[in-house]
Amino acid sequence: MSGKLQRCRKPLAALLATLVVALVAPVASAMKLKTQNLTQLITSSEAIVSGTVKSVSDGIDAAGIPYTEVTLQVGSDAKGKIKDDSEYTFRQFGLLKPRTMANGHQMLAVSPEGFPRWNEGEFVVAFMHEKAGRTGLQTTAGMAQGKFSVMNGKLANQFNNAGLFEDVEINQQLLSAEQQNMLTSPGAVDAVQFMDLVGRAVSEDWIGKGEMK
Repeated sequence: MSGKLQRCRKPLAALLATLVVALVAPVASAMKLKTQNLTQLITSSEAIVSGTVKSVSDGIDAAGIPYTEVTLQVGSDAKGKIKDDSEYTFRQFGLLKPRTMANGHQMLAVSPEGFPRWNEGEFVVAFMHEKAGRTGLQTTAGMAQGKFSVMNGKLANQFNNAGLFEDVEINQQLLSAEQQNMLTSPGAVDAVQFMDLVGRAVSEDWIGKGEMK
């Protein structure tokens, strides 16, 4: 009996992986993202990385799960988990575009709506959530809300920072005049001022001390 179970496990595992791919993508795509403000992004991040996107590729792993692989050239990590000037590689769920399989069938499991999009050469600030325990897949905290691109000195996420500072309270004595203004101004923000605020909030434990809520 145990021998029969052993022989059945591999086909069953493959079938389950296929079902997961088929079901997760449309469900995730249909979900509406719950707004996460800056305090929540910092709290739910394992690392907060600033750096350049070095490469972006996709594939299908041994379990049949489609992924997009991103490598960042790290400038710094506000939480000190990743070394400066190192490379940081992670995989998030979904392909960059549909692909034709060896059997002629097309896999349509691209990264669902709401997941961040990555482009080689762009400078980003990424609030990285911890990896999923079973699959090792990873993306940013708040999904696309936690990936910010820098252009012309301004920083914004896919939603132009909508809700980023909503209900955020910070001891005003800790902020520069520019940062105080930033908290009340919607849209793209000054990259230097934002990164300084986040860096000090983490290193000085503003949230733990009640200086930031």
